[in-house]
Amino acid sequence: MSTSDTAPPRLQASGIVATAALVALLYFGREVLVPVVLALFLGALLSPCVRVCLRVGLGHGVSVLLVMLATLAIITSMALVLGSQVTQLGRSLPQYQSTIHSKMRTLRSLTVDRFADIQSELGQVIEPAAHGAAPAPVSPEITGMPVPVTPPPTAAPERGSTSFGVLSRLISAAWMPLQTTGIVLVVLAFVLLEQESLRDRFIRLAGGVDLRTSTMAINDAAARLSRFFISTFSVNAGVGVAIGVGLWLIGLPNALLWGALAAIFRFVPYVGIWLVAALTMLFAAAVGPGWSLVVMSAILFGAVEVIVSQVVEPLLYGHATGLSPLAVVVSAIFWSWLWGPVGLVMSTPLTLCLMVAGRHVKALGQLTILLGDAPALTLPQRLYQRALSGDAQEILEEARRYLKRKSFGAYCDSIVLPALKFGRMDLQLGTIRPEQLRTLRETIVTVIQTLNGEGRARPWRRRHAGVLAEASIGRRLRQQREDERGRWQGPLAVPACSIVLCVGMGTPYDDLATELLTRVLRGLQIDARHLVPDDFQRFDAESHADLTLDAVAMIFLVSTEPEAQREGMGALAAMLRRRMSRARIVVLDVAEPLSGPAGDFWTGLQVDAVATSLVEAAQFALPIAGRSEGLEPERRARSVASGK
Repeated sequence: MSTSDTAPPRLQASGIVATAALVALLYFGREVLVPVVLALFLGALLSPCVRVCLRVGLGHGVSVLLVMLATLAIITSMALVLGSQVTQLGRSLPQYQSTIHSKMRTLRSLTVDRFADIQSELGQVIEPAAHGAAPAPVSPEITGMPVPVTPPPTAAPERGSTSFGVLSRLISAAWMPLQTTGIVLVVLAFVLLEQESLRDRFIRLAGGVDLRTSTMAINDAAARLSRFFISTFSVNAGVGVAIGVGLWLIGLPNALLWGALAAIFRFVPYVGIWLVAALTMLFAAAVGPGWSLVVMSAILFGAVEVIVSQVVEPLLYGHATGLSPLAVVVSAIFWSWLWGPVGLVMSTPLTLCLMVAGRHVKALGQLTILLGDAPALTLPQRLYQRALSGDAQEILEEARRYLKRKSFGAYCDSIVLPALKFGRMDLQLGTIRPEQLRTLRETIVTVIQTLNGEGRARPWRRRHAGVLAEASIGRRLRQQREDERGRWQGPLAVPACSIVLCVGMGTPYDDLATELLTRVLRGLQIDARHLVPDDFQRFDAESHADLTLDAVAMIFLVSTEPEAQREGMGALAAMLRRRMSRARIVVLDVAEPLSGPAGDFWTGLQVDAVATSLVEAAQFALPIAGRSEGLEPERRARSVASGK
């Protein structure tokens, strides 16, 4: 076995080991990492304030000092206010005991008691009631079991020792949050003081000599994080104010506490605000004698959240974090498992940093696919994948959304033809199985038939099913039209210069591109007909008494392989020029854009113009569309040119 064969598994194994080691480091080092990460995130939030102070003319140290003092004052005041609110709430809870007991009895009568009545009635129906007395309880002395001895009452502790114990418990409970807050503030001060130096160190650590990529990554991460923090902090603070004022207006006590909790818990994605809403409604049920406070609290939370999530946030920053909703939920679970409640609050910015790193660091590129909200597959890739799976309905749903903005020709140019080039490559490599090829054909035929609308009035004739089972997609779709309109896809007695011929070179991909062009033109009310070179010999072998002379106004020669088809296309163009000298001949070159030139490549052939897309080819045929009934020529031109 060669080294190249064994290298990828080694790289995968080393990546798994490195990921496991990183997760273990994050878990066991959380006591050190959590304060540092909190300080870095607060630095991203407060750095605009420092820059404002610098623009005023203050020094860097003075600016950082003022921002730190303001931050400390805000944190201290919030802690004091919330502490007083919690103390007041604890003191007022005994006043609501009667209301709580009354509500509990009401809820019990509506739920538990009713369920018990139903269970009793069902028990009487299913099982007959037992007749007989219940066995008498057996005395422990008779059975010889030990009799439990009631311990003697203990003396009440002294008042001084009780106060000292309560004080010690309070100090021990508050020590860890105070310690973490102190560490965060100290690290935050150094982060704000050495912000430029930290950025340079990150650039050197991440990129080494590639300063351009590292600078782009750092600037992107800083811009996204700063925008996310400022926008989210502003929105959540506004939600807290709105909830607090609303609860105060409806008469709920401690409205300031519930508003602050709403602002804090809204940092927890999706469920945080509703947890606070549930607690608020529970408290409202305990306070009010009726249920009006509960209902008004629920309406307030629902109205504020709907307005903010559906109106304010899209207008303010448009959900521009770039994370998918599933990634937000999974990251919240992951970071809360690693770092507890702090990780739950910081889950979104942490995941955002990982996604930005994956965007600029090649080794972490898979993180962008896993975490980002951009589609993992392009539209042609998605169509090809779903066609292989036979998901015609899903393809149709996406296509209808696309067709609300663009035309059928633009859909074929941008999605259908590029998607089937994947199948063309798989056929050349021999990696597609026969059953997958049959599923692909059936699905694409169904999609094109449904979207274009042609041929849906009557089902195919049964006699063609076996013959067309292995035919190309273009031939099957063309056969639909022949089944409905005859061998030559319509009458031959037509007005002069009213027919457009779409001629392919006969390969499966030529047949499909030619059929798509035919359907695009027929959608513009043009009498377009799909032919192959052999059809002209068959036409000459028949008699056509009703044939209109000079019926053909334009001929499209469709090429999907210019290098291989140029000679054959030249001979075909010369033959058609002799037969229909008044018809205009246009080459439709739908090859890959990078495969070769399109315009000058066909110079020297007896053709009048070259088109490189179905939409451009339709524009050449617009004069013929103007002579038909329906849409006016000017409106047709604007519609096709805009792709709508």
